[in-house]
Amino acid sequence: MKTRYRLICRGIRGGAYYCVDTKTGKRTSLGTTNADDARQVIEAKNNSERQPVLNLQIAKAYLAGSDNGITTRTWRNAIDSLIGTKQGANQHRWKTAAKDKALATLLPQVIIETKGETILKVLQIGTVSTNVYLRRLHNFCVDMNWLPWPLVPKRQWPAVEFKEKRGITLAEHLAIVVRENNPERKAFYKLAWHLGASQSDLAGLNAEDVDWEHHVISYARRKTGSIAIMRMDEDMEEILRDLPGNGPLFPYLRTVRSGDRATEFKQRCDGLGIKGVSLHSYRYAWAERAKTAGYPERYAQVNLGHNSRAMARAYSRKAPVEMPSLSEYERQQKAIIGNRNTEPAAKAVAA
Repeated sequence: MKTRYRLICRGIRGGAYYCVDTKTGKRTSLGTTNADDARQVIEAKNNSERQPVLNLQIAKAYLAGSDNGITTRTWRNAIDSLIGTKQGANQHRWKTAAKDKALATLLPQVIIETKGETILKVLQIGTVSTNVYLRRLHNFCVDMNWLPWPLVPKRQWPAVEFKEKRGITLAEHLAIVVRENNPERKAFYKLAWHLGASQSDLAGLNAEDVDWEHHVISYARRKTGSIAIMRMDEDMEEILRDLPGNGPLFPYLRTVRSGDRATEFKQRCDGLGIKGVSLHSYRYAWAERAKTAGYPERYAQVNLGHNSRAMARAYSRKAPVEMPSLSEYERQQKAIIGNRNTEPAAKAVAA
């Protein structure tokens, strides 16, 4: 192995000794005129440079005994293997993540030879998506024993900071609906306001999901498989009456990719000067409206198809809530109880 540092002396007698880095060409004074001392310093620097490489070679030799691909497996091979374990929309998201420009320098590198500094550099130039998917890829490699140890400890991994999300306001929703000329898309936005479903679930609704007899609409969420159930009001029924009575409620939008539906919605928002909302903002808006109105949390959870209360609370955390004082609330409760007690007596008198 070629040594990185070499010794030079300036001057014939009693000259100063210098260290030359053959990799960078930089020359540094050793601060000594003693040849033996200078040679010891150079030898120590070369040993410190050689040892990490030697340790890595020893580790690779041991690991190769149980995994023949350990010395050649790259991050590209790892992400391809991970994509192979996914299906449907999840697989599509991973294929998109693999095209992240921030990962371009990492993917060709051999996994076992990658340093933690490389991961941190990728995270610095990447986005939130880079952080999320690279973390999962890194953990996948650790779980598969393609990495004998984490390159970046869990506690040192940069925290994921998502952009602030909010629900669409009624004024913004009405402005979009008024400007929309396509009947199917207009009905789609109207129903999104009342139903609070995700855009994929809403686009996939069928006429058979509507129970007109019991005034209920229900569907299985594509993301989790959980059942969302909502009782229809007059406004929802009016919207549904104008939609097909059989098969898909939104025949065209059902065939459009979710990214294209999101782009179409963004174009309408941009035209109206509306910022900070997306189609998913209808879901946030429904949760915020429910919390503001005092709608029971367990009902909201069923309506939105959330499996956990934590998720339902996350969607409604921005809702403004006007709470009465404890004394006022106690008076309201006493009044309600008093009315309940007087009702039987009033009925008896009337009889």
